[in-house]
Amino acid sequence: MLIPIADYAAGIGVANDLVGTSASVRGTEALAGPADLAALLAALPHDFRALNEEHVQLVRLLRGEVRAVMETATEDEAVERAALLAGHAGLSPVLRRDPSGRWQWYVPTARNASLAGEIAAVIGVALLGLVRALGHGRFRACAAPGCRGVFADASRAGRRRYCTPELCGNRLNVANHRARRRAAAP
Repeated sequence: MLIPIADYAAGIGVANDLVGTSASVRGTEALAGPADLAALLAALPHDFRALNEEHVQLVRLLRGEVRAVMETATEDEAVERAALLAGHAGLSPVLRRDPSGRWQWYVPTARNASLAGEIAAVIGVALLGLVRALGHGRFRACAAPGCRGVFADASRAGRRRYCTPELCGNRLNVANHRARRRAAAP
């Protein structure tokens, strides 16, 4: 697999989605089997081989490493940990032409790399790209009360507040709506 260095958004999306599968965020394990793993990896432009329970277990372990990068206190620590992720299956960067014919930097993965190693390399390169382009301040804790989720904000505006907007953001919006209704009731 060749991981484009300049295009880190897909890798950040997978990193956020992976960290968001934990029971500490959702209340139950959301990476329950190979079908869940396939859905998680659907955003990546790579055809991963047949997924099985061992892949799921290894990616669950990887989830903790990814979360640790997002929880770092300093930019230097984030870069160090993300580089370790990228090194799981990544090799030296190469310069190749992209489909449009322009030169693009890529990080190739080893031919015999494990699935978890390839995912780690994709996420590691993406997290390094995020730190370089947008800074360490884009690693955040979820703003929803009681949520222990973390995420990397790769949005242009940098205003993301929730680890899982459709879950945490919606939960908070519903709670605020109910509070307003109670306050308005006679």
